[in-house]
Formats: sequence, C-alpha cells, structure tokens
Amino acid sequence: MTCTTSMGTSISLHQRHKRLRPSERRNMDLIPWLRDLQRHLSTWRSSSATPLPSQVETESTGTGQDTWSLEADNEGHFPEHLVIMVNGLGGSPDDWKFAAEQLVKRFPDKVVVHSSQCNTAKLTYDGVDQMGERLAEEVRSLVEKRRGVIKISFVAHSLGGLIARYAIGILYAPETVSDNSLDELGPKGKIAGLEPVNFITSATPHLGSRGNKQLPFLFGLSLLERTAVETAHLIIGRTGRHLFLTDRDDGKLPLLVRMAEDQDDIKFISALRAFKRRVAYANASFDHIVGWRTASIRCPHELPKQLTHTYNGKYPNIANVENVDLDNCEKLENAVVARTDDVEEKMIKGLTQVPWERVDVKIKKCRLKYNAHNTIQVRKYFWNSDGADVIFHMIDNFLNISQKYFNLSCHNQKVDFILSQQFQRTKQEEKLI
Repeated sequence: MTCTTSMGTSISLHQRHKRLRPSERRNMDLIPWLRDLQRHLSTWRSSSATPLPSQVETESTGTGQDTWSLEADNEGHFPEHLVIMVNGLGGSPDDWKFAAEQLVKRFPDKVVVHSSQCNTAKLTYDGVDQMGERLAEEVRSLVEKRRGVIKISFVAHSLGGLIARYAIGILYAPETVSDNSLDELGPKGKIAGLEPVNFITSATPHLGSRGNKQLPFLFGLSLLERTAVETAHLIIGRTGRHLFLTDRDDGKLPLLVRMAEDQDDIKFISALRAFKRRVAYANASFDHIVGWRTASIRCPHELPKQLTHTYNGKYPNIANVENVDLDNCEKLENAVVARTDDVEEKMIKGLTQVPWERVDVKIKKCRLKYNAHNTIQVRKYFWNSDGADVIFHMIDNFLNISQKYFNLSCHNQKVDFILSQQFQRTKQEEKLI
C-alpha cells in the first residue's frame, strides 16, 4: 500500500513507518489493536441492544433471580420444569445469567430457571454443610410458591456442585417399593417433592482440592500443596477445611468423604441416583482453580491420554464425551464396594456407584487463556463468551433423556433396592447376635 506526500511522490507505508520518530511509531503500532478492541466493543453493544428472539424476563427476588419466557407467560403456558442454578466460591446469581437466558430461550414453555442467592460472596466461606442446608431451605420455599412445577434439575458451577450435592441429600425422599414391583421399577425418589431429571456440575471439585495437581495453580509442587492444606481455612473458613479434607468434626471422616456414601441421616448417593442424568463437565487444561480429575471424578490413569477435538464441529471446545454405559455398573450387582485407605479412591468408588456422563472441555481460543474456570460457565459474557458452545452443549442435551438412561436408572434402582434389603437383614442379624 502507498500514500502520496505533499511533493506528489509516492512512498510505501513501510517507508513512512521507518521515517516516524520512535514515539510516533509506537502510536501507529497500537492502531490495529485499538481497531480490534473497538470492533469487539461495538459487537458487544449491538448484541446487548438487540432484542432476544424469545423475550426473556429476569426478576430479582429475595431468594435469587428467576428467569422465564415472557411470551410463554403471556400465552398462559406455565413451565413444569424448575432448574436450580448454583454459583461457586465468592459468586452470585449473575454468574449464571447467560446460561439461564439461553436455556429459557431454548425451552420457553418448559423451564423456569432460579439462580440461587443464599450462598454468595463471603457466605461461601461458611462450609459445604451450612451452605447445603441454606440451599435446601431456599428450594423448599421456592417449590412452595411455584406449585405448578413437577420436575427439578440442578446446574452448578465449581463449589456450587458440592453445595448442590449436600442440598439434594437433605431434600431427598425415597419412595417405598415391594419385592413384586422390581420389574416395574424406574427412577425412584423425589427431590423436594418433585421428579428429579438432571444433575449437572461444571468444574466442581468433587474429590476436594487436596492432592497432586487438584489445585493446578500450585503447579503440583508438594511444598505449596502442603502449605495450602494447612492454611486454606485461614482464607476461606470452614469451606477451606472441607475442600482440603482437614475437617474431622467429632472424630468423623471428612465431610466430602462422607458425602460419597449414604449416611444414616442424609442419603447422598440415593439422592444422586434419583436423577435421570448426572453430568460432570471438566476443564482438561487452563483451569488453575479445579483440577481435571477432581472435576471429572476419575483416577489419574482414567484420564484420556489424548484429546483431539474431533467430537463435533458445533462444539469446538468439547474435546471428549464419555457416555453412560450399563457395563460400568456391573460391580453393583455383586454388592461389593472395594475399600481402600486412600480417601480419594474411596470418594471415587462411592460417587461412581451411580453412572456419570463425563464431558471433557478444552478451551482452544480464549481472550483470557488461563481463565477457563470461568469461561466454561460463561460467567461474564464479554470476557468468557468463548465458552458459549459448552453452555449450548449442555442445553442441547438437557431434555434428551434417552431410553438408555431410563434403562440404566431402572437397573441401578433394582440393585439399590437389593443392597438396601441386604443391609437391613445384616443389621437385624447383628441385633440378634
């Protein structure tokens, strides 16, 4: 490209650039970057000003944010599916704004979304148990007000996944069955009196944050990891003790270890089993808050060796999907749960008593490359929009409850019933002895 000087001679832009003073040259180098920034800002403003194809209404209440379709409401459609979205450490209901709106736009007459507000900011330092109790109470209150809903799903990010697991244990109510009804047995049990459908977590530390590379920003250095274990409670309170498994209230096992099994007072695994689907989205890289294996509930040797992004061009950041397989649950039929001294193995064995669909995410291009922990959720659209395809993947599969999932639920419920009967007989025999 050339330009004409005042003398009428033509020179190239490169030559002109060389003639500039250093300060002028630096300013000229900034021009492409500024134009790129201006383009992003104009795109963001135009997208914010453009009306949504399906008009979405969001209302802030005393207990959170409710999002629903205004069109469906005006037409007299009342959504029967309540979706509870739970934020992570230091978060707020706004963290799920993008996902909530997209979910309602996709299923305007089927879902209403409630983004929880009972555990925000510093309240997330109070411990998983206290936060779980608050969430359970919030859900009970919400269900009481929305009497038309009959189904319930949970979508949770980071620490919110642990809070949701504790809450559903409190909200779970089993349905009694008889031996004669085993052949007709489907997913049994209610959550807050509703039919449980999806339990979805995104970058949740299911196995806690203790252990090698479970908190990636410590770079796997044992000294830093030991220091984190000893000091986490000084920074994030009881939540730190729970995440690093240093709590032993009244001589009990750490809370997260107990949450991997049914307890006498709270049936954590039975509550998970009641859902038709359980899905764990996990960042395979660039998440420096939650490690890959704790988010995907895997042992180190179970992690895929290579992620080639060959899953689907529609979802460029979805690198691998490990679907549910009936064969994965054959161990339950033998009524044998292996025991080990390693608490991580114990949690994995407990949590995988129920089948999980694992979705491995690998953010390829991102404005903030090392912010995958928030990008997987699209916490702030302007900064984290590169993870939007992960949200769309979740939405596209949200109501896709195939016959395989139903058969799997029936299979697991039969096994669970048999195990519970054996457990009760063992207890009775112990009393006789």
